[in-house]
Amino acid sequence: MPRILAKPDTLDDLNANFEQQPLKHNVFLNSVPKSGTHLIRNIFRMFVPVSQHYTKSFIQLPELQQHQQAFNPRNPELSWGHLIFSDVSAMVLHETRKLVLVRDPYDWVIARARFFMSDNFVGSTDVIRSGRITVEELLNLMVFGIYGLAPTLEEIYTHNAVAWLGSGCKLVRFEDLLHHVKHLNTEAAEVYFTDLLGILGHESLPTDWRERVRIGADPAQSGTFRDNLSGITMDFPKELPDLQKQIVDYAVPGLRKILGYV
Repeated sequence: MPRILAKPDTLDDLNANFEQQPLKHNVFLNSVPKSGTHLIRNIFRMFVPVSQHYTKSFIQLPELQQHQQAFNPRNPELSWGHLIFSDVSAMVLHETRKLVLVRDPYDWVIARARFFMSDNFVGSTDVIRSGRITVEELLNLMVFGIYGLAPTLEEIYTHNAVAWLGSGCKLVRFEDLLHHVKHLNTEAAEVYFTDLLGILGHESLPTDWRERVRIGADPAQSGTFRDNLSGITMDFPKELPDLQKQIVDYAVPGLRKILGYV
């Protein structure tokens, strides 16, 4: 299985600078890979005691059975992962408050391609990093998958996001989160984070919530943040080309609509 290389952060130490309210129930931060996982996780970490951070695993379905203690209602903890929807995951997380973070599929294609071309991704990427694959070909591979290496866009969004909808799982869009991170001093941001962090069950936001969000959202604390990726030699477009947008719409018709992007 491919591995991800990311430098450790210092958020646990910074967490101690703030008064923390203990969780009274389990919270799971689920996400589509390459949709801002570190951003939302690091923000939430600043609002929960370190002693209640479940760090034994980045939870995915193959190891869910070994990490069911993360969802024990008698021992509330904050956990995170890329967990696909299944009968087992639905059962194990039955009493857990959960959200799923998604990203506009158009932008996700570029983000995934950039990550695959970085030194932070450790896997069988010799072919796509050979210099004999064009940007457009790589973007298409991100949509339709790479045999034996990467699932399709449809498979990832279906099982990591869409299948969770309507099951009591809160849908969070990366673009909304990022927008309010960049405009923290607005009333709209306070409304947004009051709603987002409400899943923790605290009565209200602490008065220092903006500082906590700033620290958690600091790109320097995320080893997989775009500007922290290394070894990328391919130039990617800022926006998905029109033809690739049509290809996404062909491959996953209705996806952007159900996620609230159209």
